[in-house]
Amino acid sequence: MKNVILKDYPPLTDGEIAVVVKEKHPAGLHKGWVPFYDFEIRLRGKADSIGRIALRIGNTRDLKMYGGHIGYNINEEYRGHHYAAKGCKLIRQIALDYGLKTLWITCNPDNHASRKTCEALGCEMVEIVDLPEYSDMYQAGERQKCRYRWRL
Repeated sequence: MKNVILKDYPPLTDGEIAVVVKEKHPAGLHKGWVPFYDFEIRLRGKADSIGRIALRIGNTRDLKMYGGHIGYNINEEYRGHHYAAKGCKLIRQIALDYGLKTLWITCNPDNHASRKTCEALGCEMVEIVDLPEYSDMYQAGERQKCRYRWRL
C-alpha cells in the first residue's frame, strides 16, 4: 500500500460523538511507517477534542505485530464512557474503504482500559509478544504488547 492516497472524509458521528479528521499523514518511508489518519474525537455539538484516534493504512509486519492499525487515547476526564470503542466503530468503514478486512490493535499488557475497549469491539486476543529492541516503543521503555485481531 505504498501509493495510498488519503481521501477526505466528513465528520463521522453516532449521535453522541463525532470523529473528525485532524491530519492526514503520508507514508513515512524513513521509518517504514504506513500512511495514517489522525482523528479528533469530539462530543456532539462541541468543538473541543476529548481524545484522539489514529488509523494506519497498511499491513507491514511491525504494524501487525507491535504498532497496530488503530491507536487511541481519551482525555482522562472523559474516560469510562466507551468513547474509544465508539470511535473505532465509526472509523471501521474507512478501513473497509481501503480494503482492510482485519485490523490489529495492540496495547501494553497492564493497560486494562485498552484491553476492555478491544473486548467491547469483539476483538480476539491472540497473544502477548515481546517488543524487539529496535522499536521506538522498546526504546521508550515498553517491553510487551497484547495483540488483538478485529475482523471487520
